[in-house]
Amino acid sequence: MNYRGRFAPSPTGPLHAGSLVAALASWLDARAHGGRWLVRIEDVDHPRCPPGTDAVVLAQLAACGLMPDETPWVQSRRGDAYRQALASLVASGRAYPCACTRRDIDAALAARGVVRQRFSERPYPGTCRPENGGLGGRPARAWRFRVGGSSDGSSDGSAEGISDGSTDGRVEWWDRRLGEQAQDVAAAVGDFVLKRADGLWAYQLAVVVDDGAQGITHVVRGEDLADNTARQILLQRALGLPLPSYLHTPLVRSADGHKLSKQNGAAALDLSEPVRALQAAAAVLGLPEIAAHTSADWLERTVPAWAGMMRVPILGVSR
Repeated sequence: MNYRGRFAPSPTGPLHAGSLVAALASWLDARAHGGRWLVRIEDVDHPRCPPGTDAVVLAQLAACGLMPDETPWVQSRRGDAYRQALASLVASGRAYPCACTRRDIDAALAARGVVRQRFSERPYPGTCRPENGGLGGRPARAWRFRVGGSSDGSSDGSAEGISDGSTDGRVEWWDRRLGEQAQDVAAAVGDFVLKRADGLWAYQLAVVVDDGAQGITHVVRGEDLADNTARQILLQRALGLPLPSYLHTPLVRSADGHKLSKQNGAAALDLSEPVRALQAAAAVLGLPEIAAHTSADWLERTVPAWAGMMRVPILGVSR
């Protein structure tokens, strides 16, 4: 298998210390496997992405010596591919239009005695499923993925080692760091959004379509995204796409214990000393301290350390 990995930042602001951990881990894993490392700018939520931030992100990566092997992809230019994927899901009975607002969903859940915790998902109760009356004369606001098989009750199969939950939405998979993972998507999330009410493509659909189109074999990303994996596996199966290997890295946390993020004011990376920034990211990943004068030298010395920690035989570097 030809290894193809990627780093997929959302350019809502410059990279911070937590972003570099994920970028470094994905780069090291690609190099340790003798594979290729891609960068994808995930600006599908483009109203939140200030103009020019993608260039800032790429410059930060370059300052650390993390150069992609191919021209970066930009999600905001990929609308046609997402439209085709949605059309395919609609044709197979795996997607349907939804008229519900958040208030509608909360009311439906409350009527069932479901109390939603703050910041938790709203498990969609299937109000607009065709068998439940569909839109009921209301205008469509969004498109949702049907969890648990097509509208005619048929399943979409499963891959070896992964249960795709075609009857009840339960998905099991193996994470290279976290080990055995499982989620009942039907209970935790319900039928999830593919195209939002504001007309923007949902992250879940965009990332699955792009990983498939770019031939991504290994996904290495932050642990905060692990909860998305089950939904993405269901979409991969429904679209007939290969299932990549997953590895979710440790998070960098602020003093109050919350994940470091742009939303809570994480400072942009200080790259006045790139090697020091890389060393700090490596420490979060559990790598030993490695001294070097340049980023290129440090990266070269760190690949074997990553390979040893992850038990990856070094196959040589392919650029």
